[in-house]
Amino acid sequence: MKRTITALVNNTAGVLNRITGLFARRHFNIESITVGVTENPAISRMTFVVLVDSMENIEQVTKQLNKQVDVLKVKDITDESIVARELALIKIVVTPQQRGEVAALVNTFRASTLDVGRESMTIQITGDQPKVEAFIDLLRPYGIKELARTGITAFNRGNKKALNDPYRLSLIN
Repeated sequence: MKRTITALVNNTAGVLNRITGLFARRHFNIESITVGVTENPAISRMTFVVLVDSMENIEQVTKQLNKQVDVLKVKDITDESIVARELALIKIVVTPQQRGEVAALVNTFRASTLDVGRESMTIQITGDQPKVEAFIDLLRPYGIKELARTGITAFNRGNKKALNDPYRLSLIN
């Protein structure tokens, strides 16, 4: 089963290595990992999507992660209300005659064209994993020359109290 785990860590050298080493020692396959600085430059957020056999294994790993010196907070957010996105850059083989077809796909998926060459196009898409997968599948018949994906980055949605806040609702609308 897939689990999504976030960790807030001190933004120091070697933290990522120590944490991924812990996953490796437990024989967990990291399907996706993203790391970036937060609103506080001293803290980074890590998002892991890992494949696990049982809930007991994931609980054990989260406990061990919490014991790491530079780890501030670890949370399994798989079953919670979250915002999750992925970015993919896709370079496809395309003839001038096919560009219109591809442009229609780009518009439908709210992707964007980053580069157009004589025989290729580079497209960027962001969204949840099923959307990115569906878009890539539609581009496969053109011939994918290169593909780079960021992996999922995620955090919890605002709490219910905040969602009902009239000030916040005015910002959303």
